[in-house]
Amino acid sequence: MDLSERVAGSEPDAVYDTFVEWAAGRGLDLYPAQDEAVIELVSGAHVILSTPTGTGKSLVAVAAHAASLARGGRSYYTAPIKALVSEKFFALVEIFGADNVGMVTGDSSVNPDAPIVCCTAEILANIALRQGTDADIDQVVMDEFHYYGEPERGWAWQVPLLILERAQFLLMSATLGNVTTIAEDLERRTGRPVALVTGVERPVSLHFSYAREPVHEVVQKLLDEREAPIYIVHFSQAAALERAQALVNTKIASCEQRDEIATAIGGFRFTTGFGKTLSRLVRAGIGVHHAGMLPRYRRLVETLAQRGLLKVICGTDTLGVGINVPIRTVIVTALAKFDGERMRQLTAREFHQVAGRAGRAGYDPYGNVVVMAPEWEIENAVALRKAGDDPAKRKKIVRKKAPQGIVNWGEGSFDRLVTASPEPLAPRMQLTAAMLINVIGRGGDVFTAVRSLVFDNHEPRARRYALARRAIAIFRTLVVAGIVEVDADGQPRLTVDLQPNFALNQPLSPFALAAIDVLDPDDISGAARFASDADDDVAPDRAGSGHYALDVVSVIEATLDDPRAILSQQEYRARGEAVAAMKRDGIEYDERMALLEEITYPKPLDVLLAQAFETFAPSQPWVRDFDLSPKSVVRDMYERAMSFSELVSFYQLARSEGLVLRYLSDAYRALRHTVPADARTPELDDIVEWLGELVRQVDSSLVDEWAALVDPTTSASDEPVVPPAPPSVLTNRRAFTVLVRNELFRRVQLAARQEDDALVELDPDVDWPGRLDAYFDDHDEILTGGPARSPRLCTIDEAAAGSGMWRVEQTIDDPAGDHDWRIRAEVDLAASVDEGTAVVRVTEVVRL
Repeated sequence: MDLSERVAGSEPDAVYDTFVEWAAGRGLDLYPAQDEAVIELVSGAHVILSTPTGTGKSLVAVAAHAASLARGGRSYYTAPIKALVSEKFFALVEIFGADNVGMVTGDSSVNPDAPIVCCTAEILANIALRQGTDADIDQVVMDEFHYYGEPERGWAWQVPLLILERAQFLLMSATLGNVTTIAEDLERRTGRPVALVTGVERPVSLHFSYAREPVHEVVQKLLDEREAPIYIVHFSQAAALERAQALVNTKIASCEQRDEIATAIGGFRFTTGFGKTLSRLVRAGIGVHHAGMLPRYRRLVETLAQRGLLKVICGTDTLGVGINVPIRTVIVTALAKFDGERMRQLTAREFHQVAGRAGRAGYDPYGNVVVMAPEWEIENAVALRKAGDDPAKRKKIVRKKAPQGIVNWGEGSFDRLVTASPEPLAPRMQLTAAMLINVIGRGGDVFTAVRSLVFDNHEPRARRYALARRAIAIFRTLVVAGIVEVDADGQPRLTVDLQPNFALNQPLSPFALAAIDVLDPDDISGAARFASDADDDVAPDRAGSGHYALDVVSVIEATLDDPRAILSQQEYRARGEAVAAMKRDGIEYDERMALLEEITYPKPLDVLLAQAFETFAPSQPWVRDFDLSPKSVVRDMYERAMSFSELVSFYQLARSEGLVLRYLSDAYRALRHTVPADARTPELDDIVEWLGELVRQVDSSLVDEWAALVDPTTSASDEPVVPPAPPSVLTNRRAFTVLVRNELFRRVQLAARQEDDALVELDPDVDWPGRLDAYFDDHDEILTGGPARSPRLCTIDEAAAGSGMWRVEQTIDDPAGDHDWRIRAEVDLAASVDEGTAVVRVTEVVRL
């Protein structure tokens, strides 16, 4: 019997008793703070739970949902990131049953009418704006509530507090600071009492220290004193990896422990460049953990750490958000970080967020937090220790100073942060056209609703008047656009019907549909250049670049969030190639520098999409709240016939594999969701299948996670020791066929550029230089446009599959159209399964 059945229809006292009994059955005795919070929740009060990490806030959230279910209510769980939302979704399904838990994200939804719904804060905020106080929401659990103070996203944590007056709130974070103002305002609006459960003693105390020894010496000392597991906090992914590699020569794991790690890893596939590095590190007892890693690599590190097999983990400061890694000691390598705009010292909230991860309740009698002194201070201390008590040697030491202009810190900074309370949360209200449309769309007394949102919020007086001016400007724009009109009663009304999930899913999807309508599905002219290869963008009346399927991909990519790490590397490479070309052309330095300013990453259909956007926006002005951003990642991969590993290597993205995969996964889902059936073509379907299989073979967790969200009953109940390998690459025959064609077309592209060395590396048994010389005796060039990669020019014979091989033949597209040259190859099916991609070996290049 799940928890929902045990509490159904119970009175508050019975709900409390049942929950305590259920927790005890799981070996969990409530701490005093948990007990206080649960009593307040079942009694109907709001609770602001600001207790240290390790005090069981997640268990209190479960009690909140149970109390809501007992009353027949509907509760929402919100968190700042999708990964944490989906993690809580699966956890709550296990506790309350699949029928009682749903999830809504920007990509998909499952069981959205369930009595418990998991979503991001932005989703909940838009529901509140659209439905107002009548929203079917009886309770809200806001996790990581300190995001209320985030400049760009804080509005989403404030809006529900302003509008959902019927709901009971549980606001949770380890680092809230003084929340008296928020508590008083919440009680005023809702009439419910607010219980502040704060200032609680940690069940596991923390020991703080300031170290002036090199990190490897500190680590060795902690290992000798049995103070592991150790998490070393860095403020960049590069620094975390460099530290892990530097520690390889430190005695982290014994031979027996290394054998145990190898056994636990088993046949786990380390397929990427970074994966090879990670394999060497984890086998030495050292983990790496940061957001740039593939999800399955992060899960592997977490799983091995939970089994006690990793003594040291080098990661970033993101460990504070929903990461389940056991830690006894936290080493903070610096008290200054780059926040995206400037270098600055850590805030008290940031410091306590990472420090609070030390110490495991039920395992450790205490937790250690070691803060490293700056490098120059460590070097001075090392030199003084070497000099000993010899005055002459100490006098000769030239003490190093902090480099000019650097943000410094010292033991005084450390002492201040240890005793400091988290800074008060600053409100971050915003107002956009989409928000205003949602408010107008709910009907009723719109002016009063907007006035309340603008003036009765948590902002200071000056900021409220700025919001009012913004609201007036947006309203006028909506009226001019014909989206809003004022009725006979003087109330604004929408003149259009909003989609049911307006502003909840991909906000630019309506524009994407309009832009796809502009494209010509029959435009597959070989004479048309690819937009990404053109010097100038195609004119709008061309309705595309000459490759409809890839143009649809470009439209969808333009609506996705920018993967900045990829785009910056694309721009870096494009500029490098441009400089080399300009040098060959003899262009002077000053002119080269001026020309370089105009070179950026590829932006297919840039002009076409910009003009379509300007045509679309007047009728839907809310889209201007969101950025249209043409780019080419999926298209670039397909045009270059690259695998995931080749893309990562080509653009030097080894530290950002996770970001690359997340972007490809988002693009795959957007293509599946957004492009209507009547706009699909067989070639577009091929690309979508290829992309889905590529993502699945690199890391099946993202595609499988999405499938599980759509149908949660298919998720496995027993977690494997390590993430399992993806399904056979042969399972999806259509996608595998595209992989085979891509491998052959890659040879065509290299041959067109006469890159003999690269071809010989791929096929050492083929005389590529000689065959290309013979080809170019017959023809002036090898074509690589749209028709050149047509499936009609690639034949696949599966008749030999009984021997584990396919026979394939790629016809080279020559300018005369003779099609008299062929690339013949074999596809090794068994090797393809092992490698997770098409393993193609060219056997000959022949003239018919």
